[in-house]
Amino acid sequence: MRSSQRLFLFLLMSGLLLSEGRVQKPPRQGWMETWASAQQSPEMMFNLIPPGDTRDATIRQIFHLSVGGSEVRVRLSNACGSRPVIFDAVHIARAVSAGSAAIVPGSDTPVTFDGEAAVTVPAGAEYWSDPVAFPVKALSNVAVSFYLHWAIGVDQTGHPGSRETSYLVHGNQVGAMDLPGAMRLDHWYQVSGIEVPAPKHGGDVIALGDSITDGHATTTNGNDRWTDDLAERLQASRSTRKIGVLNEGIGGNRLLNYGLGPDALARFDRDVLGQAGARWVIVLEGVNDLGTLTRMGPVPSAEHRATVHAILGAYAQIVLRAHQHGLKVIGGTLTPFVGGGYYHPGPESEADRQAINAWIRTPGHFDAVVDFDEVIRDPEHPERMLPKYDSGDHLHPSVAGYRAMADAIPLKLFR
Repeated sequence: MRSSQRLFLFLLMSGLLLSEGRVQKPPRQGWMETWASAQQSPEMMFNLIPPGDTRDATIRQIFHLSVGGSEVRVRLSNACGSRPVIFDAVHIARAVSAGSAAIVPGSDTPVTFDGEAAVTVPAGAEYWSDPVAFPVKALSNVAVSFYLHWAIGVDQTGHPGSRETSYLVHGNQVGAMDLPGAMRLDHWYQVSGIEVPAPKHGGDVIALGDSITDGHATTTNGNDRWTDDLAERLQASRSTRKIGVLNEGIGGNRLLNYGLGPDALARFDRDVLGQAGARWVIVLEGVNDLGTLTRMGPVPSAEHRATVHAILGAYAQIVLRAHQHGLKVIGGTLTPFVGGGYYHPGPESEADRQAINAWIRTPGHFDAVVDFDEVIRDPEHPERMLPKYDSGDHLHPSVAGYRAMADAIPLKLFR
């Protein structure tokens, strides 16, 4: 082969050959989530939409974003369903406020899937929309509305602990400016993520946890979970504004056993590794494992030792699996819960918590540590929360406690 032929072939294969005056566009940046939530079966009937009400129904839900972007993609979920779900229409709009079904006039935008308005999501699956030209700002609220002609039934997928109000009306009203008289449901259904184009050096912090991460005792429609507070802090600093925060907490969740929703190890692939922009994960799980051990009464010391050993093994598995995918893992120490009426932990449970926290704090186990325990415990009674940070049940922090937890996270971990 002559040198001129070799040069032509090299240019052709490397994509550098120009034709008709056009230059090949550089590859597009990837995507990252600006909002996400862990999906589960509603499990208890009061968390379900009454199955008959999902026929010929529009459901509008409000989501609080962490980072901004010029476009969005919406992820529908049928992860817990046993049959396909047909979404006949999906729209996105800017919400007037976090606690209202009203949308900003002129902002309503149809969402398509493979170019079509309707999409069928198979049982057990999730489905991303096409990119939508819909600029969004960091820390803003958007409304996603979908219309169902056919009922879902009882095999619904969602997130019971939304701390946000959703709205249901009958008929196709996805583009309506408001939904007066709507049924109000303080849960999320069938939507698991919203993405924006990832900027250079952008990425997501994923909070993997239980009800303390999910936001028990926070304000409905107030967006004052510790993850929301962390997102505000990241946006306030020029060096961290490209970093999103995803709340993958589930109330009642455990590391070792199915509680409310699948255990942390079982859901790790979908809720952590499956997030496009995942770069860091903060793990705050284990209190429910300790609490359920003795909830019905004392157990032998050997069972305490075995539970602690299994929890530490689960942490090690999370670190191993995260490192295999290039994520950094930040361990959160378990917060005090002595005095709580639900678990009523005794001295052995407190000793278990101290042993686990000692392991978390030991260098070499996690990539970094956030000492939530140190932040909200009462210095005079370290087995209990400081009263001003206690929601009143001695298990979950108050809104002030969640703010203190967020403030304790060094932003340098994400630079």
